[in-house]
Amino acid sequence: MSLTDKFGRSIHDLRISITDRCNYKCVYCRTGTNGAAFAELPFDDYLRMARILVSLGITKIRLTGGEPLLRKGIVQFVRDLAQLRTEEGLKPEIAVTTNGHLLAEIAQPLKDAGLDRVTVSMDAVDPEKFARITRVPHGYENVLAGVRAARQAGLDPVKINCVLLRGFNEDQVTAFGKFAREENVVVRFIEFMPLEEDRVWTPEIVVPLDEILARMSEYLPLQEIPHQRSETARRYRFSDGIGEIGIIAPVSHPFCGHCSRIRITSDGKLRTCLFSVWDHDLHELMRRGATDDKLVEFILQVVGKKEERHHIGEPGFVPASRTMVHIGG
Repeated sequence: MSLTDKFGRSIHDLRISITDRCNYKCVYCRTGTNGAAFAELPFDDYLRMARILVSLGITKIRLTGGEPLLRKGIVQFVRDLAQLRTEEGLKPEIAVTTNGHLLAEIAQPLKDAGLDRVTVSMDAVDPEKFARITRVPHGYENVLAGVRAARQAGLDPVKINCVLLRGFNEDQVTAFGKFAREENVVVRFIEFMPLEEDRVWTPEIVVPLDEILARMSEYLPLQEIPHQRSETARRYRFSDGIGEIGIIAPVSHPFCGHCSRIRITSDGKLRTCLFSVWDHDLHELMRRGATDDKLVEFILQVVGKKEERHHIGEPGFVPASRTMVHIGG
């Protein structure tokens, strides 16, 4: 059995948010206040969801948040996920997206438990700009240590995600190019999307793909790397073969037609798109005692209704029903 939506897209990527708590307050995500209630489920509940979805064809699982490394027990959870097997008897690829602040001490235990890859959110390589964006002083050194620990643990390729916002960090593009080459990591720039709590998004804040390429080419020429249709990033290597960058451009160059993802929020809701205006309460069915067969039936129905695309920037655009931190990055 496999997950396929009504547009014929194969769904094989799962993102599970295991908390919406975070120790950072990034300007493009959080309001900077502390008034929100937080949602988390027991790991056994996430594990049951993951087991059923792997049986339906999910081959990649990414743990997100919030900040997933805040959850005590994450190493054991990764170990449990690593015991799952697809219909072909293969272990799903397991990854985590983290702000990196706590990564240095836990990178090796995560690798030993079965984690395959790590992505670190890092929006500047200048400590002062980093503090301005995250609203956390002295965090840059922790994140850099985490990136290096992940590489030492063999969680390659280590990917760095940088959300670009005009007026904050668009001048960091070439600095990240140097960082990619010096630290042997893949830097991926992400166009700012309207998913922040403050709802301040405008098209003018977005630094689009073409501008990123132009800025980077002032540093060194780039060559595009062929990529799979379901990959979200357009990939480039520097002309001398040292270093790789990617650009995820959902605003200027949408890739919805090849989307392969579904998401589970930290409170157990199934979401078929970042920009869904509704979600589907998988955990409530579990709480009521639904069998695995009933959960499979529910999941198939939900995936069958997956949206064709988002409508960012179009007249009448309706923002997602949740902000990014409450969906899972």
